Amino acid sequence: MSTMETLYQWFAESAEKHAAEPALEVGARTLTYAGLRELAGHIAAEAVTAVGSVPARIGILAERSVLTYAGYLAAHRLGSTAVPLNPAFPEERNRMIAEAAGLDLVLTEETAGLGVPELVMAEPGDGAARTPPEPRTGDLAYILFTSGSTGKPKGVPIRHRNVCSYLGHVVPRYGMAPGSRVSQTFDLTFDLSVFDMFTAWSGGATLVVPSREDLLAPVRFVAEKRLTHWFAVPSMVSYAQRLRSLRPDSMPSLRWSLFCGEPLTTHQAEAWQRAAPGGVVENLYGPTELTISCAEFRLPADPADWPVTPNGTVPIGRPHPSVSHVVLDDQGRPAVEGELCARGPQRFPGYLDPAANEGRFYHFGPGEETARLHGADDELDDTAWYRTGDRVSWQDGALVHLGRSDQQVKVQGYRVELGEIEAVLRDQGAVRDAIVLALPGSGGTTELEAVCTGSGLDPDRLLTAAAARLPGYMVPRRLTVLDALPLNVNGKIDRSALTAHAIGQRG
Repeated sequence: MSTMETLYQWFAESAEKHAAEPALEVGARTLTYAGLRELAGHIAAEAVTAVGSVPARIGILAERSVLTYAGYLAAHRLGSTAVPLNPAFPEERNRMIAEAAGLDLVLTEETAGLGVPELVMAEPGDGAARTPPEPRTGDLAYILFTSGSTGKPKGVPIRHRNVCSYLGHVVPRYGMAPGSRVSQTFDLTFDLSVFDMFTAWSGGATLVVPSREDLLAPVRFVAEKRLTHWFAVPSMVSYAQRLRSLRPDSMPSLRWSLFCGEPLTTHQAEAWQRAAPGGVVENLYGPTELTISCAEFRLPADPADWPVTPNGTVPIGRPHPSVSHVVLDDQGRPAVEGELCARGPQRFPGYLDPAANEGRFYHFGPGEETARLHGADDELDDTAWYRTGDRVSWQDGALVHLGRSDQQVKVQGYRVELGEIEAVLRDQGAVRDAIVLALPGSGGTTELEAVCTGSGLDPDRLLTAAAARLPGYMVPRRLTVLDALPLNVNGKIDRSALTAHAIGQRG
């Protein structure tokens, strides 16, 4: 069991043990652990000067740069809560996040104009880095914002004890050590990036950051950078297949290939393993609320031994030893198939807006065999089971993911509430109603299409308005205007009919 109490301590111990080893590689530049620690300390000292005290919550406008990673560490060096912001997101969305998170400072590389004090990060000009104050221990390590069904991003705070429990399991599992070279494919607004950074930095490994251009040629990047550990969404496999770059033994350096964020199909896993035959392929699963990932399934070396599942996906396996789990049917009773619920040291403390907790947790009272839903006035304590919304079933001792019990989907690995996109479209004055559909795209990807009703609607203008408020991956690829939405026999909107219509329009 790890004795680490904060996220920064995992890095600091490696910086002490492996000071001269490479910690971060971005393009042609490499920083040692000592160099990265010094730069993070300098930025931390500048942050304190910028606001006159240690900021409680620090936003990091996250580019793929040395200063961004040093800035992320700087926030943790101070004991502040880190809140990543994506410069590719609309300014209105980042302003909304900055306000909801209660940011005291934003670290950036150029003026952001988010209505919060800013520090434009720079390296020590005279070669003398400043020394920050001693870190304080805050409760929250970071806050990430996911899609929310109400039309606003939903804040998910993660405590240090959540992420330290997580690292205590995964760091020894993947054999990180000096000489290991770890991919960093995820943006910092995606919680899987925390795995990349801190499993690497906890073991003395090198975090290797691809540019946007590198991500367009993932197999070449792995081979040229001699990566030993790869972590990405499964759709990256399909993308590499479309490029025809997944040739046998094209990634000989890989020892570990990890996938998460979307269902991993057996076909995807087979194609990747042929290209990296000397390594292990493992499927990870976990919502942000359960800290990065909470279950894993390691595929046997021989594909002939791989499990065959009803939907052709690789099982998500078994939850981590510290993660208590139960599968509940629609009546809240333990079952072999149903909704996966979990609790334990990796479970987050509840949403930033407590109102969002209602209906997201189950409680079992003394002697109760059926779970009851968490209500608005119920106390949220460690005994509450988080409802993942994911439907699973047990098969040969492993969990198989069967889909969602709500309208949440995954697009490029990001969690998307269709209701948030619909709310944004309905905010446009002439729109009477809006429905967003998640349709199968090429290579197992998910594509979004919207249907709106109203008078005098211009699809292009509606999509442009949506793009001003939503990240690119949440903007529908196409919008259709109908006179009325089809209804089923119960008088409800017939999503099946809309889906059939949208697929027929493709032809």
